[in-house]
Amino acid sequence: MASNNSNYSVVPEAKEALNKFKYEVASEVGVNLKQGYNGDLSSRDAGKIGGQMVKKMIQQAENNMK
Repeated sequence: MASNNSNYSVVPEAKEALNKFKYEVASEVGVNLKQGYNGDLSSRDAGKIGGQMVKKMIQQAENNMK
């Protein structure tokens, strides 16, 4: 199972874009996400961010298929 510390390469531009997207979505759903360590973030709030990110990515993919 891969983890955040795995040794695979990520396209730097994609990583930066996803990180920016994460902060935009956090703001939209009302979660105070700060730069750096967010270990005090609740599972519920992290799920709100991730769930909304996935929802928006699926919506974008569906729009691109039309």
